[in-house]
Amino acid sequence: MSSDQDQRAVGELANYRDYLGHYRLTLERKCEDLGPEELAKQSVPPSDLSLIGLIRHMARVEQSWFQRVLKENLDLPRLDADDPTGGFHKVEPTQASADEAFASWREQVAAADEWLDSIDDSVLGETRDVGRGDAPSSIRDILVHMIEEYARHAGHADLLRECIDGRTGE
Repeated sequence: MSSDQDQRAVGELANYRDYLGHYRLTLERKCEDLGPEELAKQSVPPSDLSLIGLIRHMARVEQSWFQRVLKENLDLPRLDADDPTGGFHKVEPTQASADEAFASWREQVAAADEWLDSIDDSVLGETRDVGRGDAPSSIRDILVHMIEEYARHAGHADLLRECIDGRTGE
């Protein structure tokens, strides 16, 4: 969220977007100034959780919720569909792997923001089929879920970064 009091979000959708943008930026900052080996470091063995894995996972989450569910294109193949861990498995400590992960994530964030630019508060109560046999969810609930997903993983990223070089906070 913006620290500038004059830049506060106005409206429900704007508020969700502000929080979502804050947590996206937090995740990106946790990865700043690290090389591919550090980004791929699995800091809490035996978990395969890593910063680059979090970036890959969030690309997958952005694509699934925004491109598949919210844009109602459930037939779109999932990113990393062959990875049952959601993007965390088989992370390579290479620059190419890091570049690919960040490019995919940024592409999905841009596509999500494009979709968000096309809606307003009036549609937040509309529902979407989530494609798992669950009851449909409102756009509002999905956006809150996205904020929760980023907030949870920003906490993971904070711990991972602290294990790598001691950096804490934003």
